[in-house]
Amino acid sequence: MRIENVFRGLLGLFAAVALSGCATPPLRGTGDLGLVIERASGRVAVVETSHRTKLGQIAGLGDLSHASVNYSRDERYAYVFGRDGGLTQIDMLEMRIVNRAVQSGNSIGGAISQDGRLVAVANYTPGGINVFDAVTLKQVANIPALDDNGKPSKVIGLVDAPGNRFVFSLFEAGEIWLVEMKDPAKPVVRKYKNIGKEPYDAMITADGRYYLAGLFGEDGLALLDLWNPDAGVKRVLDHYGRGEQKLPVFKMPHLEGWAATGNELLVPAVGRHEVLVIDQGKWTEAARIPVAGQPVFVVARPDNRQVWVNFAFPDNGTVQVIDVPSRTIVQTLKPGKAVLHLEFTPRGEQVWLSARDDDKVVIYDSETYLPVSELHVDKPSGIFFTPRAHRTGL
Repeated sequence: MRIENVFRGLLGLFAAVALSGCATPPLRGTGDLGLVIERASGRVAVVETSHRTKLGQIAGLGDLSHASVNYSRDERYAYVFGRDGGLTQIDMLEMRIVNRAVQSGNSIGGAISQDGRLVAVANYTPGGINVFDAVTLKQVANIPALDDNGKPSKVIGLVDAPGNRFVFSLFEAGEIWLVEMKDPAKPVVRKYKNIGKEPYDAMITADGRYYLAGLFGEDGLALLDLWNPDAGVKRVLDHYGRGEQKLPVFKMPHLEGWAATGNELLVPAVGRHEVLVIDQGKWTEAARIPVAGQPVFVVARPDNRQVWVNFAFPDNGTVQVIDVPSRTIVQTLKPGKAVLHLEFTPRGEQVWLSARDDDKVVIYDSETYLPVSELHVDKPSGIFFTPRAHRTGL
């Protein structure tokens, strides 16, 4: 028995020595990680914000020309939604693809359920949404987006909502659907019809209460109060759209980039060189702020003191900073060519901006407006940090 114990001890010692020589990755958390989309190459860059470094790249993600990212509630896994219908699950710590499914012909983003168990994908072709188990990517539900005549619609503006619900809009049908997913095998769909012509994008307020869809075919917004869904959809901001001058619209603004600053929303005017200030209680316009071009993303710093704005072509090399209390421009920056996206670090001390045509991400100090670092990234577009896992509607 003693010889057997000695033998086991030697085996354990040899195993420990062998493991000590392996190149094992260091232990780390996920809270300062993120992904930057490399849209031209079908890759993502894994970055960390504490030291502003690029940790690696992951290839094989398909068409990322309009890609977005959501995260699991533990921030371990990223879900990348590609334009070609690809849904890819990435392990952020091991920097590898875990699962991948090409679930449609053309998709436009997705959402994670409140409990983190379900991943939903919005589809242009063939329309509708597909819902997957967040661990295995096994499909658990398919909800076709068909109008009363059986005609399919593109799905846009898919977001998660409290109560394990998803909300989305139908472009051709002009409808908003509210889907309750407490039992994934039996989705409960509530349809709101005639909400307006051609909803093109949508957002949900940070508290998960109001869902707003912008209308491409007419001015105005469609508003659904999720605290009172029986009241139906009402029209607000009838002026919101291309505006009186009917300027050429080089890029439709993203509603998910709207900035909520207390009781106000700062939103990009469509086809105008203005940011609109909206009273969120009354849903009326409170002010207009002149800016350098047609705004695309209007993003609030986490403390809501500042709002950073980027612009459509030909002004997409400019970024401006709005001071919220005074509603004035306090800084104009030139980060690089074709600034497509911006993302604040979790507490807002820095902001990362993607300059696609310069193949770089530029990082600014949000107090001094000075650049503090640059990363080389191949044709970067969307920047997505892991704390998004804990925010509704992202």
